[in-house]
Amino acid sequence: MCNLFKNCLSCFKKPATQTSSSSDPDPISLFKGQPRLPKFAFPKRYDIHLKPDLAACIFQGNVSIDLEIVADTRFIVLDASHLSITPGSVSFSHHNKVFEASKVGMVEADEILVLDFAETLPKGMEVLAIGFDGVLNDNMKGFYRSTYLHNGEMKNMSVTQFEPAYARQCFPCWDEPAFKAKFKITLLDVPSELVALSNMPVTEEKLNGNLKTVHYQESPVMSTYLVAVVFGLFDYIEHQTTDGTKVRVYCQAGKANQGKFALDVAVRTLAFYKYYFDMQYPLPKLDMVAIPDFAAGAMENYGLVTYREMALLYDDQHSAAANKQRMSYMVKDKLFPEWKIWTQFLDRESSEGLRLDGLAESHPIEVEVNHASEIDEIFDSISYRKGASVIRMLQNYVGDQSFQNSLATYIKRHAWSNARTEDLWAALKEGCNKPVNQIMNSWTKQKGYPVVSVKMKNQKLEIEQTQFLYSGSRGDGHWIIPVTLCYGEYNTSISFMLEKKSETRDIMGLFSDTDLKSRDPARHFHIKQFFIGIFLYPAERLGWDPKQGESHLDAMSRGYIFTALAMLGHEETLKEATSRFQAFLSNRSTPKLHPDIRKAAYVAVMQKVSSSNKAGFESLLRVYRETDLSQEKTRVLGSLASCPDQGIVLEALNFALFAEVGSQDACFGLDVSKEGREVAWKWLKDNWHHIWTTYGSGFLVTRFVSSVVSPFASAEKVKEVKEFFADRTKPSIARTLKQSIEQVQINAKWVQSIQNEKDLPPTLKKLAIRKN
Repeated sequence: MCNLFKNCLSCFKKPATQTSSSSDPDPISLFKGQPRLPKFAFPKRYDIHLKPDLAACIFQGNVSIDLEIVADTRFIVLDASHLSITPGSVSFSHHNKVFEASKVGMVEADEILVLDFAETLPKGMEVLAIGFDGVLNDNMKGFYRSTYLHNGEMKNMSVTQFEPAYARQCFPCWDEPAFKAKFKITLLDVPSELVALSNMPVTEEKLNGNLKTVHYQESPVMSTYLVAVVFGLFDYIEHQTTDGTKVRVYCQAGKANQGKFALDVAVRTLAFYKYYFDMQYPLPKLDMVAIPDFAAGAMENYGLVTYREMALLYDDQHSAAANKQRMSYMVKDKLFPEWKIWTQFLDRESSEGLRLDGLAESHPIEVEVNHASEIDEIFDSISYRKGASVIRMLQNYVGDQSFQNSLATYIKRHAWSNARTEDLWAALKEGCNKPVNQIMNSWTKQKGYPVVSVKMKNQKLEIEQTQFLYSGSRGDGHWIIPVTLCYGEYNTSISFMLEKKSETRDIMGLFSDTDLKSRDPARHFHIKQFFIGIFLYPAERLGWDPKQGESHLDAMSRGYIFTALAMLGHEETLKEATSRFQAFLSNRSTPKLHPDIRKAAYVAVMQKVSSSNKAGFESLLRVYRETDLSQEKTRVLGSLASCPDQGIVLEALNFALFAEVGSQDACFGLDVSKEGREVAWKWLKDNWHHIWTTYGSGFLVTRFVSSVVSPFASAEKVKEVKEFFADRTKPSIARTLKQSIEQVQINAKWVQSIQNEKDLPPTLKKLAIRKN
């Protein structure tokens, strides 16, 4: 549902039409600095030939594009980046006449290719041909290289990641979601032992010695960011839906059994989607591929969905319950009702989205994008988690059945074409006859969220909305809020719209006088001992070992609770966790360290590590190096920097950035103890050039900034951060930097308010006492 919401918001503001005058001495300059491509031409079909060389990490290619010229122009402007274009390879064909480009210009700053022809191009359907060369990069975007270990030898595989705007790094194209087309893909000189995959099924493979040419069926109409190619040494398992759609899970050789859970969920999900959206799965196959080096969690390419290994593969012996839940995020409320997903939703989705949205430097769900480099940074918890929360609110407002029917109508109406946000609201309004567009515009077009305050006076409710900001200042936001008022169970309730900043509602007769008695919530200051007291009760109830027949939530909670106790330094937890870890080192199959509690044990071990006693640290590094399970590696990485010893924190950070850790996983190593925050800040500054060079404009670079900067709490640190980034801020991190600085300012204000509390010491003393 979240991806659906993201896609429906993906169409951007249409720019003014660019003229194609030839009077400018440098005609290419006409197209510099424009937020969108001009609308001279529209691609209808791509015929792409790619010839990757895995040993040299380069590729060659050519593309023939069926193009409709709709305006008088002698220019063709399309997207291209990090490609070498040979001018002699560019041609434009109209019937039997071939037009040669008189000038071929690349504008790297805008990632565009400008083709200048000597005469005006004829209108109608034509063919544009371009040859190109490129590099299989290590940046996990565009057309890139991923590595894996096979029989003790490091090998390469080739992968694409084109969302949001990286298809241009593989072949010249109109790399905007609105420019949809069909795609015919051919892979040349693929080593015959490798598995080669694309969006559509293979139509023909031609062997030539140790190499093969692979032809794929032409795709339906789609955007460039959904095109995908993967080839490497894979095993697979397969199943099919009741309709005959073949579903496969591909993974590294020897890991096929770890794909069984994902395969089962995928087959069941397709059946559910057929029912829910009232339409057949539109493609002939669905392949899901586990990629060792992958920046995002997953990418919904047509017919070829790519994943991080930890998001697709599940090991019964070594994967935690949380890993299983993450893998089946699509329809887990229907397939696994016992997981109580909507119970978790408030904490795992809504709260995380609102956390960022409480900053003045937040952004609306709908954001106007002026350059492709800005897109990655808005793939954050506002777009995903707040977006999902708003959709959930909307579903509750219009009703489950109306919501379902309206979504089915919306998808059928705009199938294989483009849609805007307003089109979704229109379909929902038709389905429920409610003012969906007015309500949702107030939630998606402005940042922030409201706090609704309610007071009872003379059997009337005085209701007021104000924008919440962590800073304590008053925002000027104003929302149209669906409100449901009830007491106890939902069977006695009223619903209404809060449209003004303040309203009075008469509820006489709805509830009894007893029901309407109000209670003021108690407020407490929480300190370490108080939290330990809170966590000990569920810890004692759950115990360290899984129980027969326990719920999925209990299995997940066990790991979270013991990890919290370990981080709080609870001695009994540290002792027990360390004992179980030692048993695990002796026997990796021991039942004493279930996957659900391994993170807790790893964090506990790191609490006792110091520069003079590094045994626990070295043991965890050994676990990391000996496992081939990405989930286990992530658990270890997320624990190493929790150590209070600053020297160890620095070693842990360097290990994550420079050692054998995959680039996509380095950000997991940034969970630093409070004692290590200054170390992490100095480390970030010292290694910024390497970090920026490695992660470029991808969204992972924002994790480094927010993880290291946000925990601080002083005005001095704000000044220091601003000074460091004064000449280092790029568009892809600008918003994250502002948000992180604002968080530091809020933290500083909170600390100051605590220090000013006169009654704090005796209160803390009382809260620190645990009642047995």
